[in-house]
Amino acid sequence: MSASQERQVHFGRRTVVAAVGAAGVAAALTACGGSKDDKGAEAAEPAGKGEGETLARTADIPEGGGVVFADQGVVVTQPTAGAFKAFSSKCTHQGCAVKGVTEGAITCPCHGSTFDAATGEVTAGPATQPLPEMRIQVTGDSIALA
Repeated sequence: MSASQERQVHFGRRTVVAAVGAAGVAAALTACGGSKDDKGAEAAEPAGKGEGETLARTADIPEGGGVVFADQGVVVTQPTAGAFKAFSSKCTHQGCAVKGVTEGAITCPCHGSTFDAATGEVTAGPATQPLPEMRIQVTGDSIALA
């Protein structure tokens, strides 16, 4: 292989590495992206689909905790015995999906925001807007989207 051919191969590898790196950066920047409302806060998208669909039994939602239903875009909590709440599972900071509920807090793994499991209010940023409340219906021991 001549020196000029060797340079072309080397340049080709640099181009590939640079392109892959740029694609990775672009993906990282859009991974948490969401649409913003006119006040700059993340616009919540209601679960809509699955309305009337049974999410869980009341016994499946731990008292003081909750469960994230990723496919439906909702997190259901039981802040106190027999009181069930539901919120959008989309973090209001940059749209990442919240991942769990522990010790009365709904947590977002992307940037560390936490939300009160009883009210959806922000308890730690960077989020500044609460999680939008979602409508659920509790009938007997069944919880469904309303």
